[in-house]
Amino acid sequence: MRKRILFVDDEPNVLQGLQRMLRPLRQEWEMEFAGSGAEALQKLEQSSYDVVVSDMRMPGMDGAQLLTEVMRRYPQIVRIVLSGQSDKEMILRSVGPTHQFLAKPCDPDALKSVVARACALRERLSSESLKKTVSQMDSLPSLPELYSEIVSELQSPNASIQRIGQIIARDVGMTAKILQLVNSAFFGLRRHVSDPSLAAGLLGLDTIKALVLSVHVFSQFDQARVEGFSLPAVWKHSIAVGAMSKRIAAADGGDPQQADHALMAGLLHDSGKLILAAHVPEGYGGALKLARERRIPDWQAERETLETTHGEVGAYLLGLWGLPDPIVEAVAFHHCPEACPGRTFSPLTAVHVADAFENAMRSEGDSDTPPLLRDEYLQNIRLAHRLDAWRQMCEQTGRGEAA
Repeated sequence: MRKRILFVDDEPNVLQGLQRMLRPLRQEWEMEFAGSGAEALQKLEQSSYDVVVSDMRMPGMDGAQLLTEVMRRYPQIVRIVLSGQSDKEMILRSVGPTHQFLAKPCDPDALKSVVARACALRERLSSESLKKTVSQMDSLPSLPELYSEIVSELQSPNASIQRIGQIIARDVGMTAKILQLVNSAFFGLRRHVSDPSLAAGLLGLDTIKALVLSVHVFSQFDQARVEGFSLPAVWKHSIAVGAMSKRIAAADGGDPQQADHALMAGLLHDSGKLILAAHVPEGYGGALKLARERRIPDWQAERETLETTHGEVGAYLLGLWGLPDPIVEAVAFHHCPEACPGRTFSPLTAVHVADAFENAMRSEGDSDTPPLLRDEYLQNIRLAHRLDAWRQMCEQTGRGEAA
């Protein structure tokens, strides 16, 4: 089925240029064009669309206002800004309602890739209500103490970008959001950044202060909403899996960027749990209860209860936010790596192994803990012989030993 894309720009020459540039995609996309935000909303009332691609600076209703309204009325729609340079205030206003930002002039292959990826991730989620919930999210919930710590640091007259970067790197939700922002065309960087501390330094103190204190890109988690769920426990597990994943990837991948991706994928692999706990507390609480009662993995209970898993939910949001494919792939498939088409070592391999070993280490002696390691997958990629070495690496990392 062809995807329906609505392009919005107040300059007729730009719309005509888009039509010419995208003509080869007519077999894959059904495209409509609107000359203003008001016209776009009128078209959205009359028909359904998968994606809205809007210019930023328009008279009357600008891109930020339009996408905010689209998010409110049609939360399931993917929202992309395609624009030239805009002032900082307008960029900051569009951070919340925008999934991704592309700069003009945009290569048609790049635009096609962004749209195809977002739509493919959305189709992995069978629940329409979850699609709407995740598409509306502009942040992941953070540990209350870390949220308070970063706000306090930013409000201090002696605020340090180094300390701010260190706080962000300790929190799953803050890391995901800061990586979305620093790697978008919002800030015009020429290279991919996967280190949250470096990302904070590149964005700068003034930008982060505006994002956190004015735009509120970070949010606190209400711990009491889900019985059996502990955000501190997820945070501790995620930090450990990230460190273990990086060590495995550094030893077997041989590519520094792959090791960085493994670290970030490990840190973010359970981000879907934060989404479910914060936005579907009753259903997620039921899934956790089912997992305890039947002694089955959480993701299996989620599938039975919610028709999806925390891996798929997390990957959908991170993919919408434009995080790199290796990270999104590892988050999506970390419990079922055999479902991923890839058949070589990747960040997914490192995260799958690290997650299984960290869970085993944390629940040592608990015979009720279900096995998580997929031996058949490791045999298919011909790396089962590395398990003992990987186990030793994970144990050393868990004990804080140097690599």
